[in-house]
Amino acid sequence: MNSYWLIGVFTLVTQLFVFFRWLHRRLRDAAIERGFIRDVAINHLPHIYHALRRIADHHGVEIEDPPPVRFLELNGREKLERNGR
Repeated sequence: MNSYWLIGVFTLVTQLFVFFRWLHRRLRDAAIERGFIRDVAINHLPHIYHALRRIADHHGVEIEDPPPVRFLELNGREKLERNGR
């Protein structure tokens, strides 16, 4: 086997490895970010709105009700998890 072929194969395998590593990291970071945003919206926003309402009541300001928090799962994964599948 020619040494040039060996260098080419090694380069391609290395680039493929780096690409898969980058792809995995990007997907993992996106999942962590989605989880963080969901946690903030479900657990922290109600407390923030409650504190805001108390501050507004203290200052005599009328504010509207907070908007409901709804998530749209585009891939339907959560619906399957709730059904026990």
